[in-house]
Amino acid sequence: MLAKATARLGTETAFEVLAKARALEAQGREIIHLEIGEPDFDTPRHIVEAAIQALREGQTHYGPSAGLPAARKAFAEAAGRARGIDIDPDCVVITPGAKPVMFFGMLSLVDPGDEVIYPNPGFPIYESVIRYLGAEPVPLRISEENDFGIDLEELERLITPRTKMLVVNTPANPTGGVLSRRDIEQIAALAQKHDFWILSDEIYSRILYDAEHFSFMSLPQMPERTLLLEGHSKTYAMTGWRLGFAVAPKSVAAMIGKLMTNCNSCTATFTQFAGIAALQGPQDDVNAMVQEFRRRRDLIVDGLNAIPGIRCKMPHGAFYAFPNVRALGMNAATLADRLLREAGVATLAGTSFGAHGEGYLRFSYANSQENIRKALGAVRGFVGSL
Repeated sequence: MLAKATARLGTETAFEVLAKARALEAQGREIIHLEIGEPDFDTPRHIVEAAIQALREGQTHYGPSAGLPAARKAFAEAAGRARGIDIDPDCVVITPGAKPVMFFGMLSLVDPGDEVIYPNPGFPIYESVIRYLGAEPVPLRISEENDFGIDLEELERLITPRTKMLVVNTPANPTGGVLSRRDIEQIAALAQKHDFWILSDEIYSRILYDAEHFSFMSLPQMPERTLLLEGHSKTYAMTGWRLGFAVAPKSVAAMIGKLMTNCNSCTATFTQFAGIAALQGPQDDVNAMVQEFRRRRDLIVDGLNAIPGIRCKMPHGAFYAFPNVRALGMNAATLADRLLREAGVATLAGTSFGAHGEGYLRFSYANSQENIRKALGAVRGFVGSL
């Protein structure tokens, strides 16, 4: 029999829907993939070449659990430069993807019985990890009426003496919502007043359309109570490389490093050299990707709003549209399944991201304009047949 704690683990529905879509493709069906949050661009060439060079030079052995010294230094410099602060390399831990930051960070800071406030709808692994650790997940409703931001009054009502951590994701998955500097400052004030940690998921920090990114780490006294989650997957189209990193106070970083020793040993060495090249090399490809995401965003949002029964706010960051589909008269999971099977469009139900996602779908526009146009046509035809 499996351990009882495993029953508390959730999943990431995007991969389940992807598997269903692949099965339909194996039957000869054409499926347009708007379910997976993965840039369709290739990793920039200079990053690939850096990894190849590292392999040729024999960088295929174990490295320190917290990351290669040169990589920790490069990551600290880049993260600090983007946030206007100095970051000690000893505060950086390099991980195989960003999810270990979430898992190891909570393992380091959260005890059974603690309360962790998390965004709902939000990335489903937040709640999964909280539950697995025996802590109490406290959902913070993210609403369309609030432009998919955080209602500060509602947040304050949720804070109790047991609150140990607040998870903040900006730019946000699945909504594309972005918090302003004023929002961040007010949330930081609450964290200091009530003495809780911030897990700041900034994985989409470079994919912004209307504003500059602002981080909790940039505020006085916040680095000492902030766990920063970052990575290369989205910004540099490096999802398969598995490269993320944490920035945390030295004691927390050391514990995350210890958990790395116990779990992964280390992040692949040649991948870290690729990560250094990504941060220190030309950023033209990143800028070009963001501009293309902007064009795709405008295309899909305009197209969705032109379909009767669907309304969609303009996302400010990341690469997701989160349209309201309540007027179509079916629950989100049923609608997503029918779009896949009847229209050949793979998307995700808003409830994949929490109960407050009911009535919404998530469309990833990390796909070509041609495919987005085809998907919009298929959705329009499906809705017209209802």
